[in-house]
Amino acid sequence: MPEVFIGAGSNVAPRRHLAAGLLALAEHFGVLRLSPVYRNSPVGFDGADFLNMVVAFETDEPVEAVAATLSAIEAANGRTRTEAKFSPRTLDLDLLLYGELVTEAAGVQLPRDEITLYPFVLKPLADLAGERLHPVLKRSFADLWQAFDGPRHPLQREELDFTAEPAQ
Repeated sequence: MPEVFIGAGSNVAPRRHLAAGLLALAEHFGVLRLSPVYRNSPVGFDGADFLNMVVAFETDEPVEAVAATLSAIEAANGRTRTEAKFSPRTLDLDLLLYGELVTEAAGVQLPRDEITLYPFVLKPLADLAGERLHPVLKRSFADLWQAFDGPRHPLQREELDFTAEPAQ
């Protein structure tokens, strides 16, 4: 089964929405591997800080089904698709990698280009799968993070425990 990597983020009640999103992912896909959580300023708008992380799991569901499940979990957590690209989010679940698949079909781009554009995607991915190679660039995520201009994009690690019930 392919290993799938999801970028997860929120800046609207982020602890609650991330916890609820992780619970829904675990209920649907089973065992999850989690990166550390990072706090960062929003990109493209002024607003509350985001909490971001990367989640990994294995599934035999096709890409389209995984993407549909992610959208349903976002919607269940108050996410609407009428908002501007850069705006506050209750829950954002982005499909980053699906095994080694390289494709752009059915509205899904794999690997997602945000991996190499944003530190809040690349750093937690490097933490979780540092030795794994980017399917197109053929460089490890740890190497890509080392080459990234991190000081211009500060991240603050947050110590959160998602093994407990979601906070209200």
